[in-house]
Amino acid sequence: MLDATCVRAHQHAASQKSSADAEALGRRRGGLTTKLHAICDALGNPIRFLLTPGQRHDLSQAASLLKGVKTEAVLADRNHDANWLIAQIARLGADVVIPPKRNRRVQRAYDVNLYADRNNVERLKQYRRVATRCGKTASSYLGMVYVAGIMTLLA
Repeated sequence: MLDATCVRAHQHAASQKSSADAEALGRRRGGLTTKLHAICDALGNPIRFLLTPGQRHDLSQAASLLKGVKTEAVLADRNHDANWLIAQIARLGADVVIPPKRNRRVQRAYDVNLYADRNNVERLKQYRRVATRCGKTASSYLGMVYVAGIMTLLA
């Protein structure tokens, strides 16, 4: 039989976990972190952003980011090399520009020159408040990400 203090402690831990998820805070080796998932156009202009806790895998938001996007090519890093994602990109009618994982038996070809343009999405990290997540809440951090996105549009 559980006593009331044990139940309250469990409820408190569950509410802290759900609030951490709501604020997109997760544990990684360096402490509390947030992952910023972004999609950009061919010029590097940001289109859509999503936040997740730091321990979530990059693939967790790939499908929702690509939903409703019309594109000729999808550029992503090696973390996004999954059969289901490649199939989804092919259904969109876009070229897959994702380097294959080294452990794939059949290495898929990709456009290395086009892949070099993937760094456009990384340019948001030049803004210190985005790179270090100075915002306490997810909404204030995402607001700063939008401001950085506007700055890249104006630059």
